[in-house]
Amino acid sequence: MANAPTIGVIGLGFGRAHIPAFQANGCQVVAVCQRDEASARKIADRYGVPYVFTRWEDLLDRAKPDIVAIATPPSLHHAIARRAFANGAHVLCEKPLAMDRREGEQMAEAASRARRIAMTNFNWRFTPAMQRLHRMLEDGAAGRVLHASVRWFGGRWADESAAPTWRMDRAQAGVGALGDVGVHEIDLVRWNLGEIRRVLAHTAVAYPSRGVPGGGKVADTDDVATIVAELASGAVVTIQASRVTRGANDHTFEVYGSHGALLYRLDRDRPAWWNAELRAATGMAAAEPVDVPGVEPGTTDGMEIIGKTMIGPLVARLLTAIRTGETPSPSLTDGARVQAVLDAVLESAARGAWVTVPGVAA
Repeated sequence: MANAPTIGVIGLGFGRAHIPAFQANGCQVVAVCQRDEASARKIADRYGVPYVFTRWEDLLDRAKPDIVAIATPPSLHHAIARRAFANGAHVLCEKPLAMDRREGEQMAEAASRARRIAMTNFNWRFTPAMQRLHRMLEDGAAGRVLHASVRWFGGRWADESAAPTWRMDRAQAGVGALGDVGVHEIDLVRWNLGEIRRVLAHTAVAYPSRGVPGGGKVADTDDVATIVAELASGAVVTIQASRVTRGANDHTFEVYGSHGALLYRLDRDRPAWWNAELRAATGMAAAEPVDVPGVEPGTTDGMEIIGKTMIGPLVARLLTAIRTGETPSPSLTDGARVQAVLDAVLESAARGAWVTVPGVAA
């Protein structure tokens, strides 16, 4: 890729946020793909993308992009990624990475065999306040972590009459609120605090009468999930995820340790929400605000804000890894490890018992 890398984006729901992220890094987005051709053409025209496809196979085979961004329902991730690697493309894949741990591991193995660089889009690592929290934890600001609490609440489907999407269909999505936001919570726990050893979980469907698009089937993915997780370190974490919470549109990450505490909050209803907020406490003192330099996205469009401020830094890592051959984080292996936790969560919710996450040392 001596010239600017060429990009193909498959899936234009959240995938629209990937377009400005790549363009801000000097890439050429040359093709987009979505089944609704009219909608895809509007997005292509908006961002100056020359080619539109309705079949992802055609985008890969005819546009032949250097990098493929996969933002389809998770049921398609495995097939698209493996075909992209076979075509010589690098990959940025949305979360959840796959339908289960096995698929995720196969995707990571396929990338390694093809000697292609691939990343999972855990973009919420990249808010300025979360980056600062991570550095402070590495520097020992909290001491030995004793327990933590993670919450992510939103109300997109709080109203029973809200239009359903593929996210309500387990055959396409695999999971519900756990896939919308729970995967990010699990990733942030792993990234900041270490591996999750075992889980105890409860999930619920808020409106069992709600159908899925196309009719003939009721919604069968979780709207609410609560998880108690024990880390390999012995610390305990509580994780809550909901997409049916009225009056809330925020996520928090609170860490309590032997020496202090770090308290992160991102409220989507506050000005400059993309920077998030961070407070810290030392000893027995009250938590005080931590100065976190903010970023300015230069747009008021929500998707573009996420693309420029959070996906953009991840894309920069991807491009650097392509040049150097190094394995970037969050990798597909990170995505597969989160998938292993999700699998354990689903098993725990079904059995009503603690479930050990495979591959984590006791």
